[in-house]
Amino acid sequence: MKRLLPIYWGLFFVSTLSAADAIKKNVLLICVDDLKPTIGCYGDAFAKTPNIDALAKRAVMFERAYCNQAVCAPSRNALMTSLRPETLGIYDLATNFRKSRPDAVTMAQHLHQHGYKTQALGKIMHVGHGNGEDAASWDVPHFGGKTIGYALKKNQAPSREGALFDNKRPDQLPRGAATEAADVSDETYSDGKIAQEAMRRLQAAKSDAKPFFIAVGFLKPHLPFVAPKRYWDMHDPSKLPQPMRHTPPDGAPSYAPQFGGELRNYAGMPKGNEPLPEELTRHLIHGYYAATSYMDAQMGKVLDELKKLDLEKNTIVVLWGDHGWHLGDHGMWCKHTNYEQATRIPLLIAAPGAPSARSMAFVETVDLYPTIAELAGIPPHAGLDGKSFAKHIFDSQYAHRPHVVHVYPRKDLLGRALRNERYRLVEWKKPGAAASTAEYELYDYLTDPGETKNLASSQPEMVKTLAALLHQMPEAKPQIGPVAKPKQKPKAKAN
Repeated sequence: MKRLLPIYWGLFFVSTLSAADAIKKNVLLICVDDLKPTIGCYGDAFAKTPNIDALAKRAVMFERAYCNQAVCAPSRNALMTSLRPETLGIYDLATNFRKSRPDAVTMAQHLHQHGYKTQALGKIMHVGHGNGEDAASWDVPHFGGKTIGYALKKNQAPSREGALFDNKRPDQLPRGAATEAADVSDETYSDGKIAQEAMRRLQAAKSDAKPFFIAVGFLKPHLPFVAPKRYWDMHDPSKLPQPMRHTPPDGAPSYAPQFGGELRNYAGMPKGNEPLPEELTRHLIHGYYAATSYMDAQMGKVLDELKKLDLEKNTIVVLWGDHGWHLGDHGMWCKHTNYEQATRIPLLIAAPGAPSARSMAFVETVDLYPTIAELAGIPPHAGLDGKSFAKHIFDSQYAHRPHVVHVYPRKDLLGRALRNERYRLVEWKKPGAAASTAEYELYDYLTDPGETKNLASSQPEMVKTLAALLHQMPEAKPQIGPVAKPKQKPKAKAN
């Protein structure tokens, strides 16, 4: 992977931007649900991800990319609005970002305003739990996909007919099996359908006078881990890595970890905080790897079509995972924490004319909106939390952030985390409360890469130093409540 020398990068970047009005670059944004860096190009020897690996050979691969919150809706809000969860005051799945910022201009809207035809397939914004897609962002009606879908009827959830489930929230409704390995075609499941539609959209875009912004949201490896049997057969479960530690970090606040409530809603899963048996752990890890390989194959079809249509040379391709995932480490499953396994994400960017490289720069999800805009040669949108790292794409020595910041809530507390090259500090307190009320976690990744011990009490000076950096950020907003309904005028009494 070569790097352009800064002087040549400068000449190239200026000439690229000056030509942007003549030939605008297309943008293909590939979003993947629950994908952690269990990927070959990220050094996972057990992963079978040939298409992501091939993309990495012509892209800048970011080793230190982090989400802004390890759960779907807030992470995707951060991607599309470049506003942090603590800026919006939205940390849950159900609250639409326009309840906080009704006039927000999304990445798609910004590109549309500068001549792009925008369209979305699959999961881009979070859909479900009362939330939905953002119709204002797309020139073409959104093409959906079903996250929880099965090929085999026996694996589906119990019937929802009758009053049994009437008082349950969507996340409390019974779900079907956590895994499925049916001998079916790729198109039986949603990601196969999404890939086929994405290929059709690219074919149509080939003859369109406008540049395109196509966002393709693949659903796997999100639970349930469903994939055609051949993708399961790619992996020997006896050889897949298993969790080394089964308990939370020593000294961590009791509320900081979580034990996979999302997973435990699926049929046959142990309830509460009961540890998962070794055999089940191995099976679930097998399912995660299989679902990742299935998604990789669908993404490969889309990228092959892009190349076949001769669109690759003028298209910015971005692969982004919305957050990481706990695969039994520390006894934890799913996302929903401030720890490394939940917050570190895969991020690859292949831009026309840019070299391939492995970047150690710290970047956040909020940075993608301004970065894509700059790479596309369009003016920045004002009022964003993110910082463009477009220059870094062409010169990996170009500095970006010294650290990243992310959050996760626990009831009325918010954990705000700062991660730099060596440490992660997590400050737990109510939004707006005095810093003196906070409880802290501190992890040293030089001496303790596995996050086994909270060092906050033994290293107060380091806590103080990192907390000072964290406190340079604006104070986090509390979770916004439901939008108040306008009061109705009392009806006039009849005479």
